[in-house]
Amino acid sequence: MPHAPPLGALLRQYAAGSAVACEPVDQGLLNRGYRLCTTRGRYFLKHHFDPETADPAAIARQHRATERLAGLGVPVAPPLPGRDGRTVAVIGGHAYALHPWIDGRHRHGGQLTTGQCERLGSLLGVVHASLERVMPAPARAGERASAAADSADPADTFTLIDELLGRVRRHRPADTFDELARHRLLERRALLEQHADRRPARGGSVGWVHGDFHPFNLLYKGDAPAAIVDWDRLGLRPRAEEAVRAAAIFFVRPVGALDLPKVRAYARAYRRTAGATPSQLAAAVHRVWWERLNDFWMLRWHYERGDTRADPQFPAASALAVWWTREYDAVREAFAG
Repeated sequence: MPHAPPLGALLRQYAAGSAVACEPVDQGLLNRGYRLCTTRGRYFLKHHFDPETADPAAIARQHRATERLAGLGVPVAPPLPGRDGRTVAVIGGHAYALHPWIDGRHRHGGQLTTGQCERLGSLLGVVHASLERVMPAPARAGERASAAADSADPADTFTLIDELLGRVRRHRPADTFDELARHRLLERRALLEQHADRRPARGGSVGWVHGDFHPFNLLYKGDAPAAIVDWDRLGLRPRAEEAVRAAAIFFVRPVGALDLPKVRAYARAYRRTAGATPSQLAAAVHRVWWERLNDFWMLRWHYERGDTRADPQFPAASALAVWWTREYDAVREAFAG
């Protein structure tokens, strides 16, 4: 098994029995996970591998947050403590955590009814409201300002587009991905030239957010959410922007358009539960739209890192920025109307 975890040393730190089987689960983009069966049950073993999110102190903070959220009834899967009471096991310089195994499956927006879309929006609203109860408030104005970062500068984006176009030209042998990448880069440059004067100001109301709320981080059991997982990006950011980003992932169709009736149901439920105003959602729509226009992380992974795991998402995600620009008013109305 590639990157096999040190099961013997790990299980000695937990009262979890002896290993019977250990299999990798579908790989996330940041960390590694394993379905672990022992003589005492089934578990999810997480290897916190990504350097940006693998600090043991930050992981322990995430764990405390999920424990408190579970106490409020939020569907999460808090980690199990080891024999020493700690929830993070550091072995060989790597951080691991053991969670109960949750039977469930992932569901994208096309698999949700209108009522389930409302429940999804309410769930995220509950997450934001509950995090406000269990996490410390931003201590300083500077901390709040840094969490609401400046928006992307189109001048920097034009430079990046030229660099990526050069990488596309040099890639051999050329393939269909290169063809689509070149088309989208030229298309995006034209859109940015047309809309460069619409760069938004800093973000709005800042609070604690999950940071990566999307279909692969939410497990359903039947029709009900069973667990929100992968809290690696827990942090202080504009809350309404997380609501918009999540919808842009849950409700994007393969052709790169949003299912606006489902977005509307989701957004109304979110606003009601989180106490967010229509103007906050409208401002968040503008900022996330701008973010999408200037964002090329999938192409950077492909051409700069040689990492192709995000390639299947690129056609719909890159088409969405174009569609969103054309249907800007309809998208804003769906979130804020």
